[in-house]
Amino acid sequence: MHRIVVGAAIMLFLATAVAEAQEDRRVFVGAVAGVSTLSADARSDITTDGADVSLYKPENGPALNLLVGMHVWEYVTVQANYIWNRNDLALASVRSTDRGPSFYEQPRTSSQHAIVGDLLLYFREQRSVVRPYLSIGVGVVRLETRVDGPARGRNAVPPSETARATGATLRVAVGLDLTLGHGWSVRYSFSESVSGNPIGAQLSPPGQRNLANFQNLFGVVRVL
Repeated sequence: MHRIVVGAAIMLFLATAVAEAQEDRRVFVGAVAGVSTLSADARSDITTDGADVSLYKPENGPALNLLVGMHVWEYVTVQANYIWNRNDLALASVRSTDRGPSFYEQPRTSSQHAIVGDLLLYFREQRSVVRPYLSIGVGVVRLETRVDGPARGRNAVPPSETARATGATLRVAVGLDLTLGHGWSVRYSFSESVSGNPIGAQLSPPGQRNLANFQNLFGVVRVL
């Protein structure tokens, strides 16, 4: 994970260096919105003394991406993003021992705020009507989860009411810009962001996978 983040940062640095040599720079702003889907996580520990199983189940939620960028070369663009999404989820844990079972299920809501810098590589020239692209970016994401209703359980203590964590994130995306004219374009993107998993860390026993955030987004871009 750290090597990938470092590599992406180097690519962004090189793209910025190339930008200094370009004369045709076009600044743009935009907003895209859609659906966010979080990856689930689970863990099981089975021993001769008992069994522990935990998991969380996320639901789809809204997502918003505000962006500003610059076309620094015919096929290369740099872009800064503010990204927000909200997802409901449920944490569950079951423990079975010689002293009897314990379990809980707790509804929660999660929200993420991220600042990400992207490097976009286009496959067609700027004057093209349809311009597909690939992108990679790194940034910082802050995740917060809160209790969103009463927990159900027996002989178990659910996680704390509020949890917050901030960490690095890596984002990759594919997308398409469709030119409408007069500086306006329609944009579609599908992205995956990978970061540490504060939600899995709340499970008992804790989860083991990173958190993936998948987003399908539609919106508009305006060249200034």
